[in-house]
Amino acid sequence: MPDMQDKDFLEMIVKAIVGHPDKVEVDRTVDEMGVLLTLKTDPEDMGYVIGRRGQTAQSIRTLLKIVGAKNNARVNLKIYEPEGSTKPPRRERTERPQGGHNAEHQQAPVDTSMVDIDDIDNLTI
Repeated sequence: MPDMQDKDFLEMIVKAIVGHPDKVEVDRTVDEMGVLLTLKTDPEDMGYVIGRRGQTAQSIRTLLKIVGAKNNARVNLKIYEPEGSTKPPRRERTERPQGGHNAEHQQAPVDTSMVDIDDIDNLTI
């Protein structure tokens, strides 16, 4: 039987982060391109697997590449998007008050009429 460390490793990681670990399935295929792991999860768990801006999925892929390199194999991950999974709607950006995050905590304007700027051209850093 071929080495299945990569498949077992992926299952262990994903089952630890999802809400429905019993629904995690990993299919493993080997061809001339290397090892392909196809991950299937409950539709509700897709957000946990993908992560914010895809960071969790990218981290899992990086770890799988390390496991593959240790075993002289190229390991790729395909995340199967199940029927019924939905991408969360993007929130519309709201206008911020002028002055940044905390407009109510803005400092009072500085009176620059009393500042001498004649020597600014001779400034060295």
